[in-house]
Amino acid sequence: MQELSAENVLDYLRRTERIGAEPAQAEMLGGGVSNVVLRVKAGDRLFVLKQSRPQLRTKAAWFSDLERIYREQQVMEVLAPLLPAGVVPAVLFDDRENYLFAMQHAPLDAMVWKGRLLAGDIDLSMGELAGKVLGKLHEATATNRRDIERFGDATVFVQLRVDPFYRRVSERYPDLGPLIAPLIDEMALRRDALCHGDYSPKNILAHAAGFMLVDYETAYLGDPTMDLGFFLSHLLLKAVHRPMDRARFFELTRAFWRGYAAAVSFRPLAELMHRGIGHLGVCLLARVDGTSPVDYLAEDRQREAVRRIGRRLLTERPRLWEDVTAVAESNIAALESAT
Repeated sequence: MQELSAENVLDYLRRTERIGAEPAQAEMLGGGVSNVVLRVKAGDRLFVLKQSRPQLRTKAAWFSDLERIYREQQVMEVLAPLLPAGVVPAVLFDDRENYLFAMQHAPLDAMVWKGRLLAGDIDLSMGELAGKVLGKLHEATATNRRDIERFGDATVFVQLRVDPFYRRVSERYPDLGPLIAPLIDEMALRRDALCHGDYSPKNILAHAAGFMLVDYETAYLGDPTMDLGFFLSHLLLKAVHRPMDRARFFELTRAFWRGYAAAVSFRPLAELMHRGIGHLGVCLLARVDGTSPVDYLAEDRQREAVRRIGRRLLTERPRLWEDVTAVAESNIAALESAT
């Protein structure tokens, strides 16, 4: 495999006749830990090239199968006609020998939603749209099983989510292990719908007409409620980061649930919410004590607030979202007074 970089990708593209002799530029894009992502401008063409790497860029050793890039491409091709136009980037070409594919670039006005949230730019309509798209993804794949049965192999999901999140938290907190084990079992046994596995603001490229969703390598046919806990953990983590805006972030989570509820009917919403809250507890703990902690909670008191919230959600397992926000409020309020 030829490992590509901003320095050699143009030579590779010309040698493989993906681009010609026209002036071209390439730059590395950041934001992830598992792949090399390059933006290429060749003449009037603009596209993104993605190549998997065996070792992820984290402090702790973390490895994954290179062939996950094939799964990602296949999932994108299946989901594109099932989700609103423009949500899934079109695949332009692939090179299986080099574990890469190229895809459509996002609209030029697109911004990573994570950055906007960290800056306190909280758009409730985006939260509702994020819920609606995830609901459509779950509903469409729950009711259209023929095209997604091939995604039953959970190897990459285990490597990138179960081991570094769920099992790592169980090791860090042995007393919580018996509460986390049933969640792991359900993720292995359920075949309810496609779970994206990385549905988060860092993978949502927001623009004037909506958003583009990227990073599908962890997707598998299994327990979609993991997506609920994973996504909502990112919103609550940002409420901890910006405690003065916590009420607005809580409203953003409610907007997400409105969008999601309007799109799903494959299982009762109350059941999906309750199961998702269990995953939320684990995901919160994983983002401070797992293999890949978030980089924006620099203070010990912030991380401790997350630990208290995550632990309570796992031990108490509330069924209503307002009970979750009450737990978060009681643990975040003290952070604002100390800023």
